[in-house]
Parts: sequence; structure tokens; C-alpha cells
Amino acid sequence: MAAIESFDNIHLDLSREHGKCRFAESGLGWKPAGGGDTFTLDQSNIGGAHWSRAARGYEVKIQQRNSGVLQLDGFQQEDYERLSKIFKSWYSTNLENKEHSLRGWNWGKAEFGKAEISFNVQNRPAFEIPYSEISNTNLAGRNEVAVEFSVGDGGKASGKNGATPGKGRKAAAGRDQLTEMRFYIPGTTTRKEAEGGDAESGAEVEEKSAVALFYETLIEKAEIGETAGDTIATFLDVLHLTPRGRFDIDMYDASFRLRGKTYDYKIQYEAIKKFMVLPKPDDTHFMLCIGLDPPLRQGQTRYPFIVMQFKQDEEVTLDLNLAEEELNGKYKDKLQPHYEQPLHQVVAYIFKGLANKKITAPAKDFTTHRQQYGIKCSIKASEGFLYCLEKAFMFVPKPATYISYEQTQSITFSRVSGAVSALSTFDITVHLKSGAGSSQFSNINREDLKALEDFFKLKGLRVKNEIDEETTLMAAALRDEAMASSDEEVVGPKADRGSADEDEESVDEDFRAESESDVAEEYDSEHSSDGSGSAESDVDNRVDDEDEDEDMEEKKEPPKKKKKSA
Repeated sequence: MAAIESFDNIHLDLSREHGKCRFAESGLGWKPAGGGDTFTLDQSNIGGAHWSRAARGYEVKIQQRNSGVLQLDGFQQEDYERLSKIFKSWYSTNLENKEHSLRGWNWGKAEFGKAEISFNVQNRPAFEIPYSEISNTNLAGRNEVAVEFSVGDGGKASGKNGATPGKGRKAAAGRDQLTEMRFYIPGTTTRKEAEGGDAESGAEVEEKSAVALFYETLIEKAEIGETAGDTIATFLDVLHLTPRGRFDIDMYDASFRLRGKTYDYKIQYEAIKKFMVLPKPDDTHFMLCIGLDPPLRQGQTRYPFIVMQFKQDEEVTLDLNLAEEELNGKYKDKLQPHYEQPLHQVVAYIFKGLANKKITAPAKDFTTHRQQYGIKCSIKASEGFLYCLEKAFMFVPKPATYISYEQTQSITFSRVSGAVSALSTFDITVHLKSGAGSSQFSNINREDLKALEDFFKLKGLRVKNEIDEETTLMAAALRDEAMASSDEEVVGPKADRGSADEDEESVDEDFRAESESDVAEEYDSEHSSDGSGSAESDVDNRVDDEDEDEDMEEKKEPPKKKKKSA
């Protein structure tokens, strides 16, 4: 057998780019065809090897002694005999042929190996998940566990002696990435049964729910809760507005951990892109806002910002768990051994020292009419506070929105027509460059209009004030209406005012004052005009009326009945 065996078109750990793989007695190496870093593995680190079907033909999976898994994909079926001799002669390892289950069942048994978890169907593996690809796990339900996978750096394969660049390298190799998987695990079991053994008869063995035991075992195997070094500082029961809940914060040398009742997160300081301290307008709280890339994931929801809230007058005394040599060396002028200050300041200073990020505060050139930095407003139905920073807008707590001034095309002040509060509030619409959309902040107090307009002009932003334009147009319309009404009042020498003219006094030539003779003549033409004998006439009239009444009564009496004769 030759001193070196070479194979072309081989992919390392599902990498997008193929390369050349070479085996030698001292170990193996892989180099990408397009150039780049070479991966090498010493023969002393090879603990086992398996041969199986894979996406690009056949693959060799190597179990490393340092708990890692190495995948070489792209071999042909006829390469098996050649590779089997290489592993047996040079590495004293048998290349086992492993067949996968192709039934497509979604129920089976999960087994925890040294470097990966295997989902088996009828004693055959359906798929395997390396622990190095698991970023987090949470109890998603009563009998359900959610397993989250890391998002890497685009599938770049590099390293020496089995060293990997970090979690998520294999997941990022494909165009599409699997980000989460959930397992339904009912019933109860014991730890010994979960590991494949039988419970001892007569011995008291504590039974636990199978889902809780799976969750605890996965955290231990994947080292999700493990961090390098001891805890430098711990803050208990910190209120988080985004994501909502209370979490304990454990701060380590290279990462920090959020521990809640349901969810547990481990976040690298490298993922922190922004860090802001924002005073709340109630004058009793401070908010700490941490921008993350990649964002924090909770199921299907992504949180690009973590928003914490602290009381302004809450004091804390804290001693950092750091040796004096580290404080004077690595963290010189970054951290202090002892803190006795308000809690929000201590948390901010420690984050600044460990993550080496600048603390951003609101711009001093802007304050509201109440001399505060936060503007109360809303995005759609979500109420919050808008802060004007030196280089960007920031809306908190939910949805946390960050808009830099460099991305802003223009800003429009407007007022919602027909709204009850249109006279006391207004809206701001921020238009982004390159047609990237816009964001609207509604229900801002009208008294802050002038201060905002002056601040935006100070920052060199284009501002369009539709409120002033509407006011100008309205004033012009009122002036036109007033002029028109005044013109209508002077239309000629005599305007027709309807019945109003009838009220004015005028002399009616046909009118004559009535007299006693006029009234008498209207009813009695033979009556004398001098009015004599009126009393006698009245008596005669009354007598005539009485005679007429008697005649009417006689006519109304019914006829008398005739008596019957014997």
C-alpha cells in the first residue's frame, strides 16, 4: 500500500466546497479545492469509524477521542475496500458498515452516545445529531423538548488536530438550515433505564418523567449550561421586558447566561453589537437594551434586542470573582474588584468591561417638554418610548426598533385627520433609503413638535412638516369664507329679507279704525247708526230664541203609545 492515499471531490463536515482528502500513517488531511485552510487529524485522535450511505454517495464518519465527530462525504461504493484496509493497517480501527433505517417512521428510541444523539427505528439509526451542533434546549410543553441548532459562519471547514471553529459549522453548510427540532417524550423512566440498563430489583430507584430526564441528559452531554471558568458575577431575578419574564444573569469570561423558569440561554459576548442605557420617563426606572446578531430565538420568535428594566434607586454591593492578576492584567482599566452603586450602573459597567462594548445613551441635544429623554408614543397598537440617540432612533420595549440616521431618507410630521386627539398629538413617519419601507410613530404630544423638528434639522435630516401646511391651508380657507360672507351682506339697495321686512312699521292707507257702527252694520243692515233701541232689540231676540228651543224639544219627544181597548 502506498505511503499516501488520495481521494478527490470529498466534502468535510457537509461543507459546500469539495476538496482533496489524503490518508497517511500519521493521520489524515483535507484541503479545499478553491484554496484555504487545511484540516488535519492526528492518528492518535481516531477512536472509531463507520461507513454508510450519505447525501453525496457514501461517507466515512470518524469518532474522535476528544468527543468530536468528523464526516467525510463523497466517496464511491468501490472505495470501501480501499478505505477499510487504510483504517485497519494504519489506525488499527475497523471500518464498520452501518445501515440506516429507511422506514420513515417518526417514533423510535433516542440514544445518547459519546459525541452525538442517535434516533433509532428498529435498532437502526434514522438520523444522528452531533452535540456540537446543539446550541440550546428547552422544555416546550408538558411532554415536549425543543432542541435548537446553532447558526454558523457559512460552513467554512478549518482547524487543526480536530479543532472546530465553533458550533453551527455543519448546519450552516447548506443553503437552507434546520434551526429547531422537537421531541415528544411521554411516560416515566429511571436514569439507568434511559442509559440502556435494567433497574435493579428490590432497590429503591427514583422515577422521573422521561421528558425531564431527556432534557437534563441533553444539557449535560451537549454542555449547554457549561462555560469555561467560574462565574464572575451573578444578578438574580432581573425583570426582562423583551423577552418577557424574570431571568438570573450569570456572567462569565466569554459569555453570559440567562436562566429562567422555562427558557435558558447562553449568549456569547461576540454576539453583542449594541448596548444602550435608557432612562424611563417615569423617573423611577432605567432600561438596558442589548442588540444581538444573531438574534435570540424562542421557538419561532426572534428577539434582536434584549430589554432589561431596573429600579433607579436600587443599590447593590458586589465583589467580582476575579483574581488580582486578571484584574491588573486582562481587565485593567475595564473592571473594578468592588462595586457599590445603583444596580443598573453595575450591570452596565460589567457588560462594558467583559464584552468590550461602548455604552450608548440618549442625545443631550434633545429633551421633551417635560425635560425627559423618552417620548411616549406607539407603533401600531404597541405603546412604548422613542429615544433620539446620537446616531439613531430607538423604540422600546416591544417591538424593539433601531433605525440609524444614515438609513433615513426623510421624516414627515403629520396629523391623523378626523381623530379626536388630532389637535393635541401628531405622528412621525421615518422613510428609509433605497425603498426599504417606513416606520410610523403615533400619538406624540404636540408640545414636542418644535423640539423634534429642531433636533432633526441639527442632525441634517430632511423634514417635511405637513401639520404647518394644513394649518396654512386651513387659515386661507377661513379667510376666503369670511370674505365671501361679508360680500353676501351688501348685495343691493334693498335686499329681500323675507318676513323680516314685515316687522317694520309702515302706514297702510286702506286701514280705517273700526267703530261701533261698523260692527253693527256687519250683522244687522237695518240697525240705526246712532245705536238707539239696542236694549229692546236684545230682549226681543232672547224671546224669539226661547220659542225656537221649545219647538225643537216638542219635535224630539217620542210619540205616545195607543191604549188597547177591551
